[in-house]
Amino acid sequence: MTQTPILLATTNPDKQRALRTLLESLPLSPATPEQMGLGSAPDEKGETHLEVACQKATHWSKAGSTLAIASDGGLVLPALGTGWESLYTHRFAGEPDDGLTRVHRLLELMRPYRGEERQASWIEALAIAYQGRVLVSWQLNGAVGVIANDPPEALPETSGFWVFSVWEFPELGKRYNQLSPAELASLDDHWTRLRGLVQRYFRGYFVTPVA
Repeated sequence: MTQTPILLATTNPDKQRALRTLLESLPLSPATPEQMGLGSAPDEKGETHLEVACQKATHWSKAGSTLAIASDGGLVLPALGTGWESLYTHRFAGEPDDGLTRVHRLLELMRPYRGEERQASWIEALAIAYQGRVLVSWQLNGAVGVIANDPPEALPETSGFWVFSVWEFPELGKRYNQLSPAELASLDDHWTRLRGLVQRYFRGYFVTPVA
């Protein structure tokens, strides 16, 4: 079966792995920007996660002259009101670029809150583009949990998804990064649902571009 090339539109290794999971078993050949000799990422200027995901997908699809899949997401914290913006989840702590610093800063912000006030959810947008044109896009709200009271015993070796080490689901007694695929599905997880949408699109609607 012919494998259609598709660019994983991110330089973040954690996000690259996550995008690959959406494409498993499809007749596609995923490649990273590094593998294709591409280096520059676009500035994220969109006002919504969907705008940013589409911006990333179109930029990388033009740069690689191919299909590209991109996503953008963020943490939703109702208790913080206008003091928190999901679009800036990755950058809210300022210059430090390590997950542990971000974890401790988030826990400081949430320290005054108790019980249901610590509610947290996730919003994720995904876009697929071809040579600068968006073919399809989605934005989904994820499951509802809480921000844990304590930091994790240790962050993963790579901390691109640092939030998931403190996003807790008391009914399961686990944090997001500890959940099994079955447990994620039981929570109506955003990434699980996006995988279904991507699989359905490529199996039922996508037409292989003509070179």
